Amino acid sequence: MMLDPQSKALLDKAAAAHVPGPEQCAAPQARELYKRSRLPLQPPKPEMDVVREFTIPGARGPLTLREFRPKGLGERRDLPALVYFHGGGWVIGDLDTHDTLCRQLSHGSGAAVYSVNYAKAPEHPFPAAVDDALLATRHVIESYAQLGINPARIGTGGDSAGGNLATVVAQSLRGTLAHPLALQLLIYPVTDLRFSAASYQNYAHGYGLTAEAMRYFRDTYVRNPADIQDTRASPLLALDLSGMPPALVLTAGFDPLRDEGAAYADALSAAGNPTQYVCFERQIHGFIIMGGAVDEANTAVHLCADFLRARFADTA
Repeated sequence: MMLDPQSKALLDKAAAAHVPGPEQCAAPQARELYKRSRLPLQPPKPEMDVVREFTIPGARGPLTLREFRPKGLGERRDLPALVYFHGGGWVIGDLDTHDTLCRQLSHGSGAAVYSVNYAKAPEHPFPAAVDDALLATRHVIESYAQLGINPARIGTGGDSAGGNLATVVAQSLRGTLAHPLALQLLIYPVTDLRFSAASYQNYAHGYGLTAEAMRYFRDTYVRNPADIQDTRASPLLALDLSGMPPALVLTAGFDPLRDEGAAYADALSAAGNPTQYVCFERQIHGFIIMGGAVDEANTAVHLCADFLRARFADTA
């Protein structure tokens, strides 16, 4: 299988520019480099009826959420809702790096989207991000009347480290809610911090995200080796995955995370959960926010939005 030519062109350009990896610089610099490199690759932002930020009290101070409500549906009081966690290895990424994607998902699905600015490592190591993700999701669920959303049509989603948080939240809230979560959208999720899958060797370098960068993210995020075995860090290690929300798991073919995403989809299916799995075989990690330069990114976004719309309709 060949690498997508548009993604290859981006990789070649980055290699020629000698852009340092996140493991080669301090976290603040890595965050700025990530933002500067990703924002120019994004497609035009869909117009929204509502884009606003609000804060809720958190363990480390105010926790910020950014709300998106689709064009023409801003005044509806019964919208479905997706609580979204951005990618970036629990170290980089923010509300702005994933603003366009959240708009696309809201526009395409007809749902409100709540993007969460969870705590980052190294300033706030595991399980701070998990705690913030749970806090934000519970707030959205409990504030459904105030927010104008349907409590029976709320799901979680995220990409990479955000996909990890999305399914960890789903595992943690399983069996505790008056209305079970309607879905989980997992875009090339991190599911196993042991890094033992073959894709870590097959795509260790040369395809954007490297195995070395993933080790840096992991070792910056966890406090000690024991955290790697914690199912809140490695959700694939959960002994019981029954009763999980219906899932779409999306992976990229040239990605160190490919195999653990596929393994998690298989584990969800084996436990009896409705699960769809799609691999974009010619793509690289992180491609879904590159729709201004990679056509298949927009195809993937449409696929995700269609999944959201269909699953939310099933729980109406």
